[in-house]
Amino acid sequence: MASRSIPPLRAASRCLRIAPPSKAYAQGFVTAKPRSYYVPARASTLAATKPAATTPRRSAATKAEETPTTASKDAEPARTPIPAVSGTPLPDAPSPTPGSELDATDGGSPKPIDWTQSYHGLGTSAFPPEVSAILQAPLEPDDIEVKPDGIIYLPEIKYRRILNAAFGPGGWGLAPRGELMVHEKLVTREYALVVHGRFVAQARGEQQYFSEEGVSTAAEGCKSNALMRCCKDLGIASELWDPRFIRKFMKAHAVQQWVEHVPTKKRKQIWLRKDDEVRYPFKKS
Repeated sequence: MASRSIPPLRAASRCLRIAPPSKAYAQGFVTAKPRSYYVPARASTLAATKPAATTPRRSAATKAEETPTTASKDAEPARTPIPAVSGTPLPDAPSPTPGSELDATDGGSPKPIDWTQSYHGLGTSAFPPEVSAILQAPLEPDDIEVKPDGIIYLPEIKYRRILNAAFGPGGWGLAPRGELMVHEKLVTREYALVVHGRFVAQARGEQQYFSEEGVSTAAEGCKSNALMRCCKDLGIASELWDPRFIRKFMKAHAVQQWVEHVPTKKRKQIWLRKDDEVRYPFKKS
């Protein structure tokens, strides 16, 4: 039997076994060496790989030296708080707090007097003769003023000068006996005249006002009016309430004149002292 012979080219192709082009292209990607790419490291990775700090830790002994111990604080003397008001209140002054009053039975000074309610020393004794002479001295005609409506009065500063001459500066004072009462166009307040720690007189002063801005000024005028009325009980300027003295003074030292009111051009009669001149807002007509 004759053997079949294989051509040389065919035999060589079987030995080589060449793959198709598509298969060879795919195998090139698989067998090729992969390229290297740079990827930045994350923060957590850097922290993990960063070496630990070389600063030494503080020992317990060092911390104890830096922070003061409680024993040293306890060793310091405690500070004594400074009181808001030092000393004892004046005997004639009202007590600022109920607990600060001193009891006379314990050997202390008498209790401070609350002049808003107290009548301490009223009518206990008369003033010395030299003081009474100053208080009841006759008024000088030059000290008396005349209002345009014919009312005579003594300026408030003259009352204060008489009180200072009789009792000395600081020996007397006005103590309010209530709150300031503000009415429509009128303010009133009650005051007590205290002399050398004694209740002497009490009166209610009053003063008119025309706007809300004038209430504070009217309050001062109210105090002056109360002072004038309290001085009446001491005999100061008592002539000003004597009708006979008023008529005699007006006849001797005052005169009526016709004048013209400058803003309104109205004519009227006013009273003034004979030695005084007509002043604005009036002029002689």
